[in-house]
Amino acid sequence: MASEDRLSSELQAEKKADDFLEVDVTKEVDLVAYYEEAAGRLVVDPEQAKIQFGEVIASGLKLSADGSKVLWPQPTNDPNDPQNWTDFRKNMHLLIMTMSAIVPDFDSGIGIASIFGLAQTYDTTTGVINNLTSNWSIFLLGWGGPFWVILMRRYGRLPVLFWSQLFAFAFLIGATFAPNLPTFAGMRCLTAFFGTCPQVTGLYIVADIFPFHLQARKLNIWTSGFLISPFLSPFAFGFLVARTSWRWAYGIGSMYSAIVLLLIAFFMDETMYDRHLTSIPSRTSTGLRYRFETLIGVTGYKMAKYRARWSEVLWASLDVAWRPQFFFVVLFEALVFGFSIGVNTTNVVFMGTPPPVGFGWGQYAIAVFVGEFTGRYMNDFIMNLNIRRNGGFFEAESRLWTCYVAMPLYVCGFLTLGAGIQYLNTAALIMGWGIALVAITLNTVAVYAYCNDCFPRRAGEVSALLNFARSVGGFAVAYFQVPWATKSGGLVVFGVEAAQVMSFVTLDHPNGLCRLVIALFLIAVPMTQLKGSYFRARFAL
Repeated sequence: MASEDRLSSELQAEKKADDFLEVDVTKEVDLVAYYEEAAGRLVVDPEQAKIQFGEVIASGLKLSADGSKVLWPQPTNDPNDPQNWTDFRKNMHLLIMTMSAIVPDFDSGIGIASIFGLAQTYDTTTGVINNLTSNWSIFLLGWGGPFWVILMRRYGRLPVLFWSQLFAFAFLIGATFAPNLPTFAGMRCLTAFFGTCPQVTGLYIVADIFPFHLQARKLNIWTSGFLISPFLSPFAFGFLVARTSWRWAYGIGSMYSAIVLLLIAFFMDETMYDRHLTSIPSRTSTGLRYRFETLIGVTGYKMAKYRARWSEVLWASLDVAWRPQFFFVVLFEALVFGFSIGVNTTNVVFMGTPPPVGFGWGQYAIAVFVGEFTGRYMNDFIMNLNIRRNGGFFEAESRLWTCYVAMPLYVCGFLTLGAGIQYLNTAALIMGWGIALVAITLNTVAVYAYCNDCFPRRAGEVSALLNFARSVGGFAVAYFQVPWATKSGGLVVFGVEAAQVMSFVTLDHPNGLCRLVIALFLIAVPMTQLKGSYFRARFAL
């Protein structure tokens, strides 16, 4: 009897996956509710919209400038709706958010460039510095995200971003002048916890101000910020710390944080727009006073009573994390990105000296830009192809086709990097890490875009959980990577790490580890593509 009930439930869920987008065209359609409930399968073609909603409703839908796509979410007639902002205003916000997303890993990278100077100043070893400061600061980058999302759901994006960056700036100054190692470690960890806010706010803001069909393209730009940031500071400060005090490196980092903070304060606006409200409460102030009240959180505090309750926002991240359309691809991304974080924290130790010429920002930045450029056109091509093949609908699972391009590059890059470290081959190290970065960029954007498409009301939670996964997936790597590479060689280490991203086959011994080549990738991505529509219907929010 129980098995029959379960079978009936599964059949109903599969039927729901096929027809849950059907709309009664005789009634007025709540387009906000449709956008959220149809998460992962939106009608994008205007002609298909006429069939879906009826001629009357479809004629009132707002379209892209070229008339080829229905805009989701549908912009309101309110000029304050961020979807109605000018392209210049939107792109300015994207630029500031990208610069802000650089801050957390840029600050973390200062410690990597300064590791030998820190060890000398505090009379300890580079291993202690890595374990006490670098690894734990990366760990806290992950835990900060869910905390900031909770506040943003209640009080808005701008005040939380402003205050978090103000405190991160203050703690970075504290690290600059820290008199002893415990103080320095505490300041650096607090900088990471507060500084990580832009790495979860960016997905919120992209979803707030850009329509659905442009979001993957804009996410390419934002994710490039935190992908390139770990290499900026070693490049900028590698020679500096070799010739003067590491405190100068942290001082310059503090100056960059101050610039970002001023850009947020003077040029950013609140992007959170409460579309669920039938009438938006009128503003109680205007002009400069309204801007100041919005920046420091007064406006957000007044609006909090109209927004999600504490009981909802406190558990919102957990409510997303367990759903299979999210869990498997995020586990996959955690390993893909996690090992790259581990490499960032240990490359300097592998080389034995601060980054020399050829091991800094230049080559790696080019790799990230290649990934951004490739991903921009690849994601748009896949999206448009999927819309044509699905009769005007877009299926979120098509985003994951990019992973099939990324993973062979990832394995190739890590194997080449391992060979470069093992045989001290500079060209192999640069080429391998560059190829891996292209793959990481492609894969990260695809996963972010897919998860955002599945949970349009939970962009912050999605971003926070992805940030948590990649940070927790990578912070521990530095603990074992150097001793392991010293014992077994870089080729074995990076070969196994690349393989772990691809599968779970056997962990019996090193030869067995080398056989871990396809499974995690094949478990996570094809399964999600095949069963994604069922998952989205059966486990919808």
